[in-house]
Amino acid sequence: MWFKNLALFRFTEPFQIDAAELEQKLDAMRFRPCGSHEKFSFGWTPPLGQSAQQLVHAANGFLMICANKEEKVLPAAVVNELLQERIQEAETQQARRLPKKERDALKDELLFELLPRAFSFSRQTYAYIDPKGGWLIVDAASSKKAEDLASLLRKYLGSLPVTPPLTRQRPVDVMTDWLNTGQAPKDISIENECELRSPEEDGGLIRCKRQDLSAPEIKNHLDTGKQVIKLAVSWADRLSFIVDENLAIKRLAFLDLIQDQLAGIETDDRAEQFDAEFSIMSLELANFLPRLLELFGGENKS
Repeated sequence: MWFKNLALFRFTEPFQIDAAELEQKLDAMRFRPCGSHEKFSFGWTPPLGQSAQQLVHAANGFLMICANKEEKVLPAAVVNELLQERIQEAETQQARRLPKKERDALKDELLFELLPRAFSFSRQTYAYIDPKGGWLIVDAASSKKAEDLASLLRKYLGSLPVTPPLTRQRPVDVMTDWLNTGQAPKDISIENECELRSPEEDGGLIRCKRQDLSAPEIKNHLDTGKQVIKLAVSWADRLSFIVDENLAIKRLAFLDLIQDQLAGIETDDRAEQFDAEFSIMSLELANFLPRLLELFGGENKS
């Protein structure tokens, strides 16, 4: 259940809903499969899987939730081919060219007919709330996916006062300085991957993988004004990840110091294993996230 990505939101007001109340509110939008003519269905599902019932998994004050989105897929090529056939047939019968409004109506009719036969797929998005630390943390690689979950949560809580975290220094400036000077904080190790971008509009973009970032060619790019917008690092030999200019964390990995904590836990029960992993992960991130803000000058609350 280890998160691979961290899309971060800060609560601007204390989160004061406990697990039981949150469970009750989310139950109003428990996930159900798409109806025959629905394009998608979006709701809450048990983090432990469909065999479980609880929509909120609580551990050490942290609240895990999971959103499930089922979408139907109609291949565009198939839709367009069938639509052109219908348009051509209608134009032949009526001996005139159909205006856009009528073409759109034919498309809507076609989609309505095809939806019951469309393939569907589901995607789960996990997140958890840290009321004490004031975080909503979403395991999502895209900001849209994270915002979708936050919007769904807001809909059934009535309000959700969260905002992306802001720091006193721009991450771009700080990461660029780390590479320029070859000096990073003692608990940060720079790895072998980064992305550089020229600051001007439509500026050049350089992606480096498996590259010594202290090499002269990297320094040459920095000397011409390129800035670091993504950087692979590890923290205190506990976590490795890529951090970007918006403080989004990608390809998060929990290193041996963290994984070793599971060594003493012997269980074949899936729920117990899930609970142990969630507890270890959430406590580790509760220690890491304040440090993440410190790395970039501390939190800007203004």
